[in-house]
Amino acid sequence: MNPSTDYIRAYMPDRPIKPGSTALVMIDLQYATGSRHGALGRKLQAEGSTIGNYRFDRIESHVVPNSLRLREHFRLMGRPILHVTIGAAHPDALDAPPHMRKLFVEFRNFVGSREHEILDELKPLSGEHVLRKTTIGAFASTNIDSLLRSLECEQIYLTGVSTNMCVETTAREAADRGYLVTLVEDACGTTHEDLHQVTLRNFQRLFGRVRSTSHVLNELEKPHGW
Repeated sequence: MNPSTDYIRAYMPDRPIKPGSTALVMIDLQYATGSRHGALGRKLQAEGSTIGNYRFDRIESHVVPNSLRLREHFRLMGRPILHVTIGAAHPDALDAPPHMRKLFVEFRNFVGSREHEILDELKPLSGEHVLRKTTIGAFASTNIDSLLRSLECEQIYLTGVSTNMCVETTAREAADRGYLVTLVEDACGTTHEDLHQVTLRNFQRLFGRVRSTSHVLNELEKPHGW
């Protein structure tokens, strides 16, 4: 790319990848909005809307399988895996900020409900961490920062939904706190292709990196004797 068309790249530091300082963070892969059989999918179907087709097709064909590939690799490396969920503590959603309550209540997204559960394919395994947020970004309403620092993680790889909402907001929050953040582009999804692409393009301007699952697996390949 011509530097004159993307001058901001000149100000981005070249930070080496340190596999021993990494963590995988999977965002909001729950039934409420992450499955065509969940609350959002049923609502759209009842309304006769096809607007969710792209979202759910992408989750099924890219987000879930690539998140599974990454999880397997991080487990082989012995590196932390974090599941971040979104939802309220109770059906009234009074623990959530006002702008999130109606969504949680209508979709019955609260602790103990099926909608709040992580997709069966990605159920947390032994040793994996689960954090519940009530905000769009994870750093605003969970202890993810202190957890990552306790686990000696300086570099994080993000997957999940939605690319332009909870994934991006969490990624930006992390970047502003000094983490090297990589959005795994084919392990994220949202409702519109243009929103996905614009988010990825913008995130690469100072915030962090965008890479494919295959690229991530290659760059995190275990060195001999590691």
